[in-house]
Amino acid sequence: MNVGERGQDPAGAAGQIRSLARPLAGPGDLDPLIRQVAPDRFVCIGEASHGTHEYYRWRALLSRRLIEEHGFRWVGVEGDWPDCWRINRWVRGQEEQDLDVYQLLAGFERWPRWMWANREVAEFLDWLRRWNADRPEAERTGFYGLDVYSLWDSLREIIGWLQANAPEAVEAAMEAWQCFVPFHEDPHSYAWSTRLVPDTCEQDVVDLLMQVRHRAEERDDDEAAFNALCNAEAAANAENYYRSMVRGDRQSWNVRDVHMADTIARIAEHLGPGSKGLVWEHNTHIGDARATDMADVGMVNVGQLVRQRHAEDGVSLIGFAGGRGSVIAADSWGSAERTMPVPAARPGSHEELLGQALPGPSLLMFDGRDGPWLSAWLGHRAIGVVYDPRRDAGNYVPTLMGERYDALIWFPDTQALQPLQHETGAEGPELETEPTGF
Repeated sequence: MNVGERGQDPAGAAGQIRSLARPLAGPGDLDPLIRQVAPDRFVCIGEASHGTHEYYRWRALLSRRLIEEHGFRWVGVEGDWPDCWRINRWVRGQEEQDLDVYQLLAGFERWPRWMWANREVAEFLDWLRRWNADRPEAERTGFYGLDVYSLWDSLREIIGWLQANAPEAVEAAMEAWQCFVPFHEDPHSYAWSTRLVPDTCEQDVVDLLMQVRHRAEERDDDEAAFNALCNAEAAANAENYYRSMVRGDRQSWNVRDVHMADTIARIAEHLGPGSKGLVWEHNTHIGDARATDMADVGMVNVGQLVRQRHAEDGVSLIGFAGGRGSVIAADSWGSAERTMPVPAARPGSHEELLGQALPGPSLLMFDGRDGPWLSAWLGHRAIGVVYDPRRDAGNYVPTLMGERYDALIWFPDTQALQPLQHETGAEGPELETEPTGF
């Protein structure tokens, strides 16, 4: 078997894997990892798919312990800002306390709902609200959306805040809204129109952002102003994202990941220099892009940017990997989800080596970046929300494992997530935004 392009032998790679691995049977087995990452200000925890029970469950277990034992005060996820702001207010005991967690998650409307409206997330959020209820406001842990798709929802939130707090600025918000009205909240329609006609709504949303920034800075300790500011940033970057998407280049990926990294920095600044945060996203966002072939075409990602920007504060990137099993995904963008088989790992991949070396769930903590496995250039499986098991060979990202992550959690067998309700499919057109993205 060809282990990679750098001459490593299979026996040496398997030996290094076994030397780095610890069995993972219960939450107590996370102790070494928690000791390693607890001093960091940013701990980014990935997933190799958006539809696997083990990734969600163990990410939640790790996050719970970091919140309970080491004072992590916020969780940022690959979700829309307005949707997650509702969750943030709920888990902090501030709004909609008459709802239970299942009613709360039923408010997620963007496809694919199963990414967040699932039993694993519901259990974590229910625990987080109970945890927060026993603590003063300043010590409660929040839940925030980092993503960029909420153009129309964010504009609505901004208009509402301006009407209540800065009515003189509502005109600028309405000009931005009116610019988008002809497209009926269809990002596809807006994006394609910008290819045919040079007029765009870019200046309108940038002007609006400047208005909101100015007024939010005057209320820098105001949660509602912070929410308005983040919605304005999301709206401006969403407009840019949708225009970039239809050009057919990879710039849209960078717009999205730079926005998410900026939002991470914005949350950290808002909560103060002592705040520590957890980031939940797909491996393709969490794992450092410089250790993949993404770097060859000028793509960056969240893991790379957080490392570059916040190294002095401490950053840890934790990936997940799995062998065979099942996963929740869709056959095409916007269609209903179904449980699909995940085939055995592709020959010559990181997953095949892990499966040969480690018969059970394992935690691997990297004590360096070199060695026959850590420096092997091999495929690493990434399953998006759209997946075809028959074409699984196309789901591998060439990866230097030792440079992409600081630790890896491995499961030889995995099971699908449990969605709270079955997906009926997207109600309107959506641009494809698969986590793998390229």
